[in-house]
Amino acid sequence: MDMHYGSGVLDEALERLHTSGPERLGRLTNHAPMVVEALASRGQSGAVHRWLDLYETKLEEFPASVAPVTEADWRTVLGDPRRAADWIAYFSRELADQPWRQLLAVWWPRLLPGIHGGSTHPVIRVGHTVRSLIEGGESPPRLTELAHGLGYWAARHRPVSPIARLPGAADAGQALAAVPPIRDPRGGFPDRLTRVDRLPAWAAEVTDPDEAQRKLAELVRAATHRYATHGHGEETMLVHAATAPNAVLRTLPALPRTLWVPSLHAAWTASAAVTAMYVTQAPIPYRTPGRITADEALERALAHGDEHVIKLTDTAMDVNDEQAFAAALRAVELTTPVR
Repeated sequence: MDMHYGSGVLDEALERLHTSGPERLGRLTNHAPMVVEALASRGQSGAVHRWLDLYETKLEEFPASVAPVTEADWRTVLGDPRRAADWIAYFSRELADQPWRQLLAVWWPRLLPGIHGGSTHPVIRVGHTVRSLIEGGESPPRLTELAHGLGYWAARHRPVSPIARLPGAADAGQALAAVPPIRDPRGGFPDRLTRVDRLPAWAAEVTDPDEAQRKLAELVRAATHRYATHGHGEETMLVHAATAPNAVLRTLPALPRTLWVPSLHAAWTASAAVTAMYVTQAPIPYRTPGRITADEALERALAHGDEHVIKLTDTAMDVNDEQAFAAALRAVELTTPVR
């Protein structure tokens, strides 16, 4: 068990959060469960409740239920955001009756086509939860958090329309650079997603699970690096081009190996789609002011306080190189700090 999770602070924070809903103002995501897990996993348990006190004004009450989700009707209510409470209750019941890895193996391939729903936040929330379960061990609040994450994903499940595959690229960085912008970059994430209709092919030939894992790590690295020079295209939304595939990468060890290849392909589509929606063709060179350590990057992100900055820094710490930390610092510069 990872000692960072041993203090019980993460479980306390999750219990505090599970009276709140997964969204606010009808569509904005509750980021708190992801951030508190990121802080706890990085040895910052002492900051968890302080950060949560600042974020608490953004929390809304848990939504009302409509009717129970059942094995007979789940397909008809997949992707219905009005049923978030019902989906969370469904997964809570399922987790009471079976091991979490077994449930995840059944539902991951069902949910994966809708990875884009909720601006990719549901899969990111699940990825954080799975990391805590793998590295910190099972606890009732973490299992409840998995039910909330999966329920949110099911409620916001959003597949993309058929996508034309453009000529591919040799590596993930070149593939992201080749992503064409959508033709009409107006509106929010849901509107823009409907206009993603062409993306470069990348890693489509991969069939081996171990190669899929390596390619997924390559994608996370490339997307994180790219933020340092392209994050100004949209400082918040482009974070997800890196954090969404990293959530998938974190989940692979808990999944059957047969699901690793389709996970890679879904993660590529999600990362590339976010890039297409908010791409800028004019990079701005950016380098860190001297060498920076992972702890220093996290310190700056925590002092800044924004949820997306903290989560991108958490992903940069997984990548663990100078350009990744440059991306984290670039996010600090581009994003309005929390006061």
